[in-house]
Amino acid sequence: MKTLQMERLTRAAFAPFGDVIELEGARHFAINGGTTERYHDLACVDVTENGGRPLINLFRAQPRALPVEITMMERHPLGSQAFIPLTAGRYLVVVAPAGEFDPTQMRAFWTDAWQGVNYAKGVWHHPLLALDRVSDFVVVDRGGEQPNCDELSLAQPRRLTFEASAERVE
Repeated sequence: MKTLQMERLTRAAFAPFGDVIELEGARHFAINGGTTERYHDLACVDVTENGGRPLINLFRAQPRALPVEITMMERHPLGSQAFIPLTAGRYLVVVAPAGEFDPTQMRAFWTDAWQGVNYAKGVWHHPLLALDRVSDFVVVDRGGEQPNCDELSLAQPRRLTFEASAERVE
């Protein structure tokens, strides 16, 4: 079984797949008479294609133990999907570029506390991979009449562990 190299989640590293939602480096300013700090425009919500509308959901992820075996991926071809953690629990992110799925382009990231992600429309990703404890996430995605979730099983599963080698999976 091949192993995916884990990377720290940063805006630059994740840019091909969407947005990292975090306060550090975000545009912010005081509002409400100076009683509130607004962190502005943290992600590009893209859900209106073919009459879609934004949904706000809460997902409760059960913790996983490492190593995790990645056997499937999914994508949402009609809209972005944002995950914003409500606790400082660790979680992992596994992605591949939009378009025809290419397992050689899979990447895995570990998150710092309070980082969220916004998967761009069509980006392949694994469902939530919470670590340590049950973790709640606010999820902003697309509602509408058309199906908006494609799933596929990997021909060759990948192992996800912090002990991964320094070489990228090919």
